[in-house]
Amino acid sequence: MLEDFKKFILKGSVVDLATGVIIGAAFTAIVTAFTKGIVEPIVALAGGGPQPKLTIPIMEKMVEVTEKNAAGQDVTHMVNKLIELDLGIIVGAVISFLITAAVVFFVIIKPMNKLVELAKKGEPEAPPPETPADIALLTEIRDLLKAKAD
Repeated sequence: MLEDFKKFILKGSVVDLATGVIIGAAFTAIVTAFTKGIVEPIVALAGGGPQPKLTIPIMEKMVEVTEKNAAGQDVTHMVNKLIELDLGIIVGAVISFLITAAVVFFVIIKPMNKLVELAKKGEPEAPPPETPADIALLTEIRDLLKAKAD
């Protein structure tokens, strides 16, 4: 049982999967930094502010807020709070996904497909399989009957 587990773990596909997960986790940090450091400031310039908010207001709701006053006492009062959908998070996630997908496609998939194509070109093409004797005999009989009919 342990031997079967060892074979399973050491299969190329499991090792490749583990490697992909590790590299993916590391790459996520790079994409996040790129999005926050480059993409978001560009969007902020286009949006006209330091942090453009892509939100859709849904409703206003009265909520109870407790704060400390100058004397250090708790003071509770009602505040009108705006409830909104934050589309900025979704846009940021989509941008991160597109960057990740583009890098994976152009850095991993395209070169891998090219290598597979080159490997196939280097292999000599296998000759067609030899016709079995019974099929060759049937083909010969067919040809003879065809010639006799003409």
